[in-house]
Amino acid sequence: MDDAGDDRPRIEVRTAADGTLTYLVDVPPEALPPVRLRDLSAAWDAARSAAIAQAWGPPRLFRFRRGCGASTDLALADPDACCWAAAVDATMGMRTPYGMSVCLRLLALVDLLAQARWAASMVALERDGARLQPPLLSAAARLALTPEARFDQTGFRTEVLGDAAGLLPGPAPNQLHA
Repeated sequence: MDDAGDDRPRIEVRTAADGTLTYLVDVPPEALPPVRLRDLSAAWDAARSAAIAQAWGPPRLFRFRRGCGASTDLALADPDACCWAAAVDATMGMRTPYGMSVCLRLLALVDLLAQARWAASMVALERDGARLQPPLLSAAARLALTPEARFDQTGFRTEVLGDAAGLLPGPAPNQLHA
């Protein structure tokens, strides 16, 4: 559920003639709030279901305003990422900083998993998608995004392996290699 009851300004959304959605966000990605683990988990499940159903979404553009008058732009055109964003928008909305944070954290987690070999043992690939061990979602729910709307891989790894120390077989986390 979106935090629609909070008193923070809603995010302005514009729709172009071609269906592209543009979000005007008054804060940069790194200032977006942490989210509840259950909301990020629900977003993961909704995105997985949408991908299985091939429920593709429109391209999305994001303009994050910075306090100094500058802005950071992000374009989301990859069909899978558009599908996942549409699923989050449909289930919890992206017109508040909280809903936007859920979506960007989901996308940042997927981006991190595509690059972080160390996380492979914490992801189970199944016929209906991937299942994640709880420390991955927990860290994604609470760690800050970077100015580029990603996770800092070093900090994320430290946080996850610290959380997962009792879950990983084999050597202690400080003995693991990338």
